[in-house]
Amino acid sequence: MSGGARVLPAGDPAALSEAAALLARGDLVAIPTETVYGLAGASTMPEAVARIYAAKGRPSHNPLISHVSGIAMAERYVTFDARSRALAQAFWPGPLTLVLPLLPGPGIDRSTTAGGETAAVRAPRGFAHELIARPDLPLAVPSAIRSVRIGPTRV
Repeated sequence: MSGGARVLPAGDPAALSEAAALLARGDLVAIPTETVYGLAGASTMPEAVARIYAAKGRPSHNPLISHVSGIAMAERYVTFDARSRALAQAFWPGPLTLVLPLLPGPGIDRSTTAGGETAAVRAPRGFAHELIARPDLPLAVPSAIRSVRIGPTRV
């Protein structure tokens, strides 16, 4: 991360703008999600994904979920079938993760998927949803704690 760590309230418009700018240049940002605090980085930037794995001490064979703003963004990276599309339409935004085939070409970095041919995608609500739309990037967002502990629910 560049500079020192700062804590800004998620409801502050400046926090949203600053977090979006940091993510767009490949930095990491801790953010509230629907379940726990997460460590966010752009799923399309290998250096950001590598920083997440390093910061968490997470093994590289453990794939990450890519958070998207909705079906339209997800369709740029993965393929929906009728059932997965119906599920996304019914439950997104919300805490539903779908594992779908990756589209060929550039997109979600393969380090995010642990080299696999599928990607886990989810469209969150709240601050995370607003943030993803700002830089228009899918975000890998595992819990913001070392991989051997339970995810934090408070700052």
